[in-house]
Amino acid sequence: MVEHLYLANHHALCRFLTRMLRCEEAAAEVAQEAYLRMLRYACRTPLTHPRAYLFQVAANLARTRLQQERRHSLHFNEAVLPEEVECPAEDTERAAIAKQGLEQLSQAVATLPPRCREVFLMNRLDGLSYSQIAERLGISLNMVEKHIIKALLHCRKKLHLER
Repeated sequence: MVEHLYLANHHALCRFLTRMLRCEEAAAEVAQEAYLRMLRYACRTPLTHPRAYLFQVAANLARTRLQQERRHSLHFNEAVLPEEVECPAEDTERAAIAKQGLEQLSQAVATLPPRCREVFLMNRLDGLSYSQIAERLGISLNMVEKHIIKALLHCRKKLHLER
C-alpha cells in the first residue's frame, strides 16, 4: 500500500512540502520521514484515506521543522544581510493570491457541518491534538480523525472546484 502511495503521490507531496519549507532538500527529508511514519502506522491500523493521512503527517512534520528552525535562529540571533531580505514589492502579487486562497478556504470551512467545523478549527487554529479534541468534546479519537478527514476532503473539493 505505501509503495503504491509513494509512486502515485511522491512528486505532489514533495511540491507541497517545498512550498511550505522553501527548500527541496528539506522537503525530501520531511517526505521520507512521513513515509516512514506511514509505514509504522499502516502496519498497526488500516487507513481509510491513506493519501490524506500522508499529507497531514507531512504537513505536521514540516510545521515542526519550521518551528525548530525559528527557535534555532532566535536562539543564535543570526544576522540577516540586506541582500537576503526580499523586496516587498515583489510579494504584492503573491500576497493577493494568498489572500484570495485564504478567502476561498474560509468559505469552504464555513460550509462544513457544525461539529466537523468545530473539530477542524480546534485542530488547525487552536493547535489542539486529536486526543485533546476528543477529550474536550467527549467523542472518540476515531471520530475526531473522521471529522478532520471529512473537513480536509471537503475543503480540497471546494478549492479545486472554484479554480
